[in-house]
Amino acid sequence: MKRAIKNHAGDVAAIFALLVLSVGIAGYILTKERLRFPFIQSTPFTMKAEFSTAQAVTPGQGQSVRVSGVQIGEIGGVKLDNGVAVVTLQIDPKYKHLIHQNATALLRPRTGLKDMFIELNPGTTTSPAAKPGFTIPVSNTEPDINTDEILSSLDSDSRQYLQLLVNGAGDGLKGKGGNELAGLLERFEPTHRDLARVNSAVAVRGRDLQQLVNSLQRLNTSLATKQPQIVTLVNSSSRVFRAFASEDGNISRAVADLPATLNQTTETLGKVQTFAQELGPAATNLLPAAHALPAANQALINLDGPGASTCQTGSPGSTCSIVRDQIRPFVRAARPVVRNLRPAAINLAKATPKLSNVFVTLNHFVNMVGYNPGDTEHGYLWWLAWLNHNARTLFSVQDANGDFRPLFLQASCATFAQLVNGTPAAAAILNLTPILSNAGLCPQQSQAITTAYRKYQADNQGSTASNNAVARALGALEGNSSNANTGGSNKLFLPKLPTN
Repeated sequence: MKRAIKNHAGDVAAIFALLVLSVGIAGYILTKERLRFPFIQSTPFTMKAEFSTAQAVTPGQGQSVRVSGVQIGEIGGVKLDNGVAVVTLQIDPKYKHLIHQNATALLRPRTGLKDMFIELNPGTTTSPAAKPGFTIPVSNTEPDINTDEILSSLDSDSRQYLQLLVNGAGDGLKGKGGNELAGLLERFEPTHRDLARVNSAVAVRGRDLQQLVNSLQRLNTSLATKQPQIVTLVNSSSRVFRAFASEDGNISRAVADLPATLNQTTETLGKVQTFAQELGPAATNLLPAAHALPAANQALINLDGPGASTCQTGSPGSTCSIVRDQIRPFVRAARPVVRNLRPAAINLAKATPKLSNVFVTLNHFVNMVGYNPGDTEHGYLWWLAWLNHNARTLFSVQDANGDFRPLFLQASCATFAQLVNGTPAAAAILNLTPILSNAGLCPQQSQAITTAYRKYQADNQGSTASNNAVARALGALEGNSSNANTGGSNKLFLPKLPTN
């Protein structure tokens, strides 16, 4: 045999090479046919998904399980269980930690020939991770929808309208590609978002309507079981309404009186509100007194109780009541004095209103005296101090004749002329003319007096001229015949002096 192998070594090598090549090709084919080799490849993570229909799902044909377009496993089998299609999913072990118990699955075709795959949404991290053998319930899955199923749900008119729409879209897009359609759909994106919000609101209304129908069904069921009580309620309501009908006049009168009552209530509540606003601070201020009442009561109890003090009369150390043994004797001794004070108190009570008015007036006077208007004007007290200062200055000068009051008057010739013109003639001439007739002091008034006296002499002819105009004026004013001509007139000399 060794000789035969040696003689046919080339043939043996060729056979061995063919054997190795066939094993390699078989392994490659089996690998592409998704055959798992034990001890070489790891066991996949197996879970299941329930679908209402699993049409076109064919295990072993490479139909995949994808998440966001990434293949994470394959469809390993499908079976019918109580009218529900249960699809087995074989997930690569490195992706098993991504799937949670709130995962959802969609069965979708990859091509128009129904080459199916399952789009898996792994769920959120708030849900526990799925364990081997976990089944996604049919409520979390959606099967593939065929076109004929969509069309069968429409009536004949809607199907015709849809056919016309599709044919028109085909004619419009013929030879133009899908870019224009894509741009059109992109422009409809805001409308789609608004429609999505509308659909969400409609879905909420649908759930609310479903809950309302369910609540009405339970209410009707409860009403059906409570029929005797409902009959009793209706009868009682009928009697109540008849009683109301019999009191229609009284009710109408009450309704007519209600506005006035409400107005009075509103006014009263307004006054009560004002009283409450005053009462609140008053009650708050009375709280300390109320808190002190227990201590005051206890002090009164201790004051009147035995043993409150040690008696000063009697045996040493004996106890007695202060009210009984000290206050009562004092009251008995004070009664005669109080009786004698009663007439004086009555007279004082009669005089009190007048005294009150006197003190009120005195208070007003003191307020007036003490009032200071401000920086631009002084009050009466300031002027009183000023008068005191002037009086002290007035009587502070003295000589050998004793205290005297210095007096200094200063005025202009015009002022003196105004005094002469507005003062009785004798006093004015006797007191002020020597000043006004002095040409060195008042030249204008002196000249006016001289001119007036000359005119006076001219009007009284026959009188003897005098060298002193002032003396003649005085004699004329006094009616002295020695200073005037006996043949002249006794008309008074009253000159009009300039005041400027």
